[in-house]
Amino acid sequence: MQYWLFKTEPGCFSLDDLIFSPDSTTSWDGVRNYQARNLMRSMKKGDLGFFYHSGKKPEIVALVEVTREAYPDHTAQDPKNRHFDEKATPDNPRWYMVDVKLVRRFAHPIPLEELRKQPELEGMELLKRGSRLSVQPVEEPFFRHIMAMAEQD
Repeated sequence: MQYWLFKTEPGCFSLDDLIFSPDSTTSWDGVRNYQARNLMRSMKKGDLGFFYHSGKKPEIVALVEVTREAYPDHTAQDPKNRHFDEKATPDNPRWYMVDVKLVRRFAHPIPLEELRKQPELEGMELLKRGSRLSVQPVEEPFFRHIMAMAEQD
């Protein structure tokens, strides 16, 4: 099993949006970074990830599960979609997405500032200077430590 962090701006797509999606499941579309795309292509059904609100109040707010492995992101081929990419075609989709489902909303979100105070999380991708990927791997020891933080509710 692999572990991930999915970043989103709450004004674009929030945890509440996920909760109110059918079956609390959504496609993680619109990723337009090749490194993040490649990470999504390596995801497997059953992998777990953190749902992270970026922006003014950065925090981990929930646990999600990958329910569908990478498949072509149809938003890249829709000229009316803000994620449109004129170079994406059915034969060469360029961009991929996965589906994620809410496993559990954390009773108390874990703020970025609290994560930064944890020596056990030193080296975590999210905490590295200049880290901006919208999809990131999370090493198992980091995942377990954050889950323990979430359980302290």
